[in-house]
Amino acid sequence: MTAVQIVETEDDILKCRAAIQALRPSLTDDLYFEAVQKTLEDNRQIIFIEDQGEAAAVAVFETGYNLFRGRYIYIDDLSTVPGHRGKGYAGVLVDWILDYAKKENYAQVHLDSGVTEARTDAHRLYLNKRFQVASLHFVAKV
Repeated sequence: MTAVQIVETEDDILKCRAAIQALRPSLTDDLYFEAVQKTLEDNRQIIFIEDQGEAAAVAVFETGYNLFRGRYIYIDDLSTVPGHRGKGYAGVLVDWILDYAKKENYAQVHLDSGVTEARTDAHRLYLNKRFQVASLHFVAKV
């Protein structure tokens, strides 16, 4: 079984760089470390699967409570380094989060995903993990 690790150290943060940048290419090397530290300070956790000294896949998630969802987990990012795709790592990370949610009595796990053709495999994973398309997400840039 593939071991899921929780980011706890600066070395862990650096191990995750390629996997995070695969999904967030605008997060350049000079911005990366500070952005991840701010993310972790904002009630988020990062989990990863290591392969040959680097994170092959990562998930960034937050926990919270609001009037609509109750206690929830929101998956901000789920990313696999291109050379490691197709090995089931993203599914292992999603399963870990779902198990964590059950153990910690969270009511729901949420995520948003873009609707480009490049996201087809990700959508297949989410549907196979029994996520439902529950809403449209709107944003206003100001």
